[in-house]
Amino acid sequence: MTRKVEKSIDVDVPVTTAYNQWTQFEEFPRFMGGVREVRQLDDRRTHWIAEIAGVQREWDATIVEQVPDRTVAWAATDGTTNAGTVRFAPLDTERTQVHLLLEYEPEGLVEQAGERLHLVDRQAESDLARFKEYIEGRQVESGGWRGTIAPDRLPSEEADLPDPAARHRADTDEEPPPPETEPEEATARIPASRDAVGPR
Repeated sequence: MTRKVEKSIDVDVPVTTAYNQWTQFEEFPRFMGGVREVRQLDDRRTHWIAEIAGVQREWDATIVEQVPDRTVAWAATDGTTNAGTVRFAPLDTERTQVHLLLEYEPEGLVEQAGERLHLVDRQAESDLARFKEYIEGRQVESGGWRGTIAPDRLPSEEADLPDPAARHRADTDEEPPPPETEPEEATARIPASRDAVGPR
């Protein structure tokens, strides 16, 4: 059965700084207690080694949605069942709310016992607190990935969407404008700062 954990924290840095730092996946072990290693395989794929409820797990994950200064979402593709979404909301020009949603499925007796003790819940809260301490201590991101990844749309979702051309014809006799096209994925990295730490 899939479990969900949601936690939020306010950090005293601009939204761009908080977002950029979160895209530096290889630095996650610096503030995530259960994460042993993250390797960036390419712009969308990462390899994780982590301890979940006392059990070491290893898996690959794919970024399924990414919107600069707003959202980073990922899902495991093998090795374990988990997914997560982080949303960033500016509170003002110098403060940001970071909201974390984790979805996972406990595997085995040890993880199920850890679930009863709310170990993942506590770990998520602790990780956000360490992220706050980490980024506020630096006051500048160590790098950032500013690309956009659109979420894959399910066929059923496509069927439910209204036809913009039909809607236009209902409102006016004019021909509908040509549809706007956006690239599904745009790559735009910003360089790491000179005082960057950890491998890139």
